[in-house]
Formats: sequence, structure tokens, C-alpha cells
Amino acid sequence: MATKSIHNIIEGYRQGKKRLAVLVDPDTPDSNALQTIIKKANEAEADFIFLGGSLLVKDALDECIDAIKSMTNIPVILFPGSIMQISGKADAMLFISLISGRNPELLIGSHVIAAPYIRQAKLETLATGYILVDSGRQTTASYMSGSAPVPHNKPEIAACTAMAGEMLGQKLIYMDGGSGADNPISAKMIGAVRKSVDLPIIIGGGIRNAETAVKICQAGADIVVVGNASEENPDLIKTIAKAVHNVSKPEYTS
Repeated sequence: MATKSIHNIIEGYRQGKKRLAVLVDPDTPDSNALQTIIKKANEAEADFIFLGGSLLVKDALDECIDAIKSMTNIPVILFPGSIMQISGKADAMLFISLISGRNPELLIGSHVIAAPYIRQAKLETLATGYILVDSGRQTTASYMSGSAPVPHNKPEIAACTAMAGEMLGQKLIYMDGGSGADNPISAKMIGAVRKSVDLPIIIGGGIRNAETAVKICQAGADIVVVGNASEENPDLIKTIAKAVHNVSKPEYTS
């Protein structure tokens, strides 16, 4: 039986709803900046807060979750870059397998170590096939994972990778250009993956305006993730949320 967060995501996908996730790196915003981001997320009626990063410098994950939960009822879902980023205070966790890479630690090795901690924390896990895509520059995610991203002009590789993930039992596909990506993932690649799997698709990296978010949703994304851009300009959260949510509506024609 599907648990709360995964049921929410799958039901939204089945209903054709488009969602926004605001990605927060617990290392990056100070308390004032975090308060601003969460305030804007509330005003925008963002659907999820994704929390995590490829590198955790400060030991502030629990503190960050407490702060976020004191300001919002939006579900907080961990987007961990390592087994150090596990906390039972979150609502759920993307249990990520880097299916685009060939690093065995990120396919299963780290998961074996993390599993008992996750079980002890009674944390809901969302089995997620993670696909890194070339975004025009090396990102922290590609560097830390020691993994070559899928070439941006090879949608067939992404499609076949997503299909394999679905066959292996993944419940979500997350395609990511990485933090600070120069370019968003192309509509052509997203469309190829959309035609290849019957799973919710999450897209992140390089999304800096509402127009890009709309194109990504129209190509087949179900959840759009905005991170760095929202830290630099929190007002973008409301603009992008409105655009993403409107894609779900029949009257949307832009």
C-alpha cells in the first residue's frame, strides 16, 4: 500500500497536476534568507520543500527542518546527497539510486549502509531513479558522484535509462542538471522519457523563469524543482508556481 507522500505524488500524476518543489540546501541560506524563502513558498502554495544538497558542510540538518516546519505545513522531503543527510524529522525521503551512473556506491552501496538508520527513523522512502544530465558545466552533483552525466543531446539514452529504472521498481524518475546548471534539460529529452515510462517525472536544474518551467511541464514533467534561482530571487517562487499550476488547467493556452 502506498504511503502518504508517494500516494500524493502518484495521485497528482494520474490527475495531470503539475507541482512545484522548492529546493533548500541546509548549508546555504541564513535564518533570514530561509524565512523569506519559506514565506514565499507559502504564498505561492508550493507543493513540496526538497531539502538537501550534494555536499553538507554544516551539521544543521535537524535544525533546518525544525525551522522550516515551524513556518509551513508544506511537506518536507529529504533530497540527500549522502547518508549523512538522514533525519526522521522530515516527512519523507527521496531514496535515490543514481541509475545514469556507473558508481556502485550510488546504485546500492550507500543504500545498504543507510537502510537501518532510515528504518529506525521510521522515515517514508520514495524509490527514485536519479538521472544526471549534462547542463553545460560540471556541477557539484556530477563531481561528487564521480559520474558522467547523460549528454544533453542524447534523449534516447535518458529514455532507456528511465525505462530500466521503472523495470527495476523505481517509483519516481528525477532528471537533474545539477545545482547551478547553465542550461535546463531539453523538452526533447523530457518528452522522450515521458513516452517511455508511466511514472511521475521530476525535473531540476537551470530553471530560472516561468517560461522555462511551463515548457518543461508541457514536455511531460510532473514536478519542477527550483533551487538556486529562488535563493537569488525568492519572488520567482510565486511566479513559477503560478505558471506550473496553471499548466494543469484546461483553459491554459500560453
